[in-house]
Amino acid sequence: MPQVPEQTAELLRASAEQWKETLRPEKEEDARLVQKGLLLYRQGLVSKARLDSEQITATIQDVTPVHVVVDLNFLSISKCTCPTGELCRHQLAAFFFVYANVESVSEWVEDWRKPIRERQAASRWGMEQAKGLLKNTGVLPPDYDRWIASFKESFKTIMRGKKSLNPYIVPELFHMYRRRLHADAPREAEWKQLYLLISSIYSFRLLYQLSHELGHSEEDINRYYHHAFLKLMDDIEDSIDSLHVQALPFAFDPFLERLRKDCAALLMEKQVLEFERVDIYRILWTSFFKKKIWREEELEHLQERLPAEKENASLLVGIMHQQILLGQDEDALSLMKRMDTPIAPYLLYWLKLLESQKEWKRMERYIDQLIAIIRPYLDELYDPYSCIDFSKWALSAISEYSEGNHDTERWEKLLAQTLPYSARNYEYFLIDQGNYSRWSELIAYLGFDISSVSSDIVKLIAKERPAELLPLYHQSIQKNINLKNRANYREAVKQMKKLRTLYKKMKRLEEWNTFLTELLQSTKRLRAFQEECKRGKLIDA
Repeated sequence: MPQVPEQTAELLRASAEQWKETLRPEKEEDARLVQKGLLLYRQGLVSKARLDSEQITATIQDVTPVHVVVDLNFLSISKCTCPTGELCRHQLAAFFFVYANVESVSEWVEDWRKPIRERQAASRWGMEQAKGLLKNTGVLPPDYDRWIASFKESFKTIMRGKKSLNPYIVPELFHMYRRRLHADAPREAEWKQLYLLISSIYSFRLLYQLSHELGHSEEDINRYYHHAFLKLMDDIEDSIDSLHVQALPFAFDPFLERLRKDCAALLMEKQVLEFERVDIYRILWTSFFKKKIWREEELEHLQERLPAEKENASLLVGIMHQQILLGQDEDALSLMKRMDTPIAPYLLYWLKLLESQKEWKRMERYIDQLIAIIRPYLDELYDPYSCIDFSKWALSAISEYSEGNHDTERWEKLLAQTLPYSARNYEYFLIDQGNYSRWSELIAYLGFDISSVSSDIVKLIAKERPAELLPLYHQSIQKNINLKNRANYREAVKQMKKLRTLYKKMKRLEEWNTFLTELLQSTKRLRAFQEECKRGKLIDA
């Protein structure tokens, strides 16, 4: 290949970083992909490689020859004629072939493999540190201060003991840290569960603070060790469930007093993981700290912090949670309406909570609030998959209420506000209600092809309200004709024959004849379409 211009060389280097971020060395399939791509490149099986502007095209002689297009800006839209359907060894081989003109492929591979070697080294180092700590301590007696001191000491030794801490080695060290804590747990079942609960909460805070101090972005956390936070959240719920099996002994009271005060710190942190921090706080106060007087004291404490923390969304959500637990709905809804932070994700939790308690009347006002704010929230999400998921969660949060109270009005309003993500749910709802006119408007508005509608639904409406199908068939026929290819012309003719049947059933054949005459006149230059109409016996041959 000729010498690569510097601007293109920089693009290749940036693409090389994309490959590193996309492929994970610890994943067996990714490691295999890199190994096979490297082999294809080194065996000289890449040919006809061209670098045009921002993409690479090449032929790879594998079992059978394949042709690839590698987009240097967006790897995800790269293509290959192999059946993989996603990033593959052929695309990587083609990239290596061109990349070798600006940088060393071997160095790229070594650098890519570096994180997994560092993880393994960190795991061994963490194990040694944990063993050293174990020699110096042992099983801890029930003492809140000693427990916290032990957590801090273990965390400092294992998590902060290395000079540098890249985000990809955090999971290995944190795993060792957690194993170390479990080794110190009391032997008595009740005390052990309380210890594990407190250790999970405190460890969440320690890990969160460390990630903040190290400047790890939310993207770094999500990619490398978000699962560690989720595991802690699961452990917290498991410990609470275990402690609920029987009445808590009076000896727990001082521990619970301290824990109640300490867990408020989850709301005072800032920056990342806001939802996770708030979720732990809500789980604790919903399922564990159930005494009314505790909740009243906590609410008062949080409200005292409000003047100094008025921009802290976590604190505001904590206040609302206490108000909802205490039945102070007016105050909670008033605060909710004044919040700048999107409150919709938190609202779903409260709706589920009220639903579990069969608090149907209280739910109504919170459902109305959800209906009022969900559209702007979905518009801000941008990602269609996130919108689909959130719409499902929102509908799930009120489904039992709507069914149990026959509240079709609120259900329909939420369906309308979550369109187009709730399209199928809304469609089936309108069919169940017998509102075929509204159903037809919905299908037309969404631009659905009549062929994508369930045949059972089409048969039902054709039997009961055939006129509602007419505009849908007209719209679909025109859409297929506009695509101007033989397959769509055949589909249009197929739908025209069904449309003719409907007009005949309604004794409106004159309208059909007028429509057909005008359509054939407007498409007289579309010879292939005219031929399909003759083949379908819509017009004489």
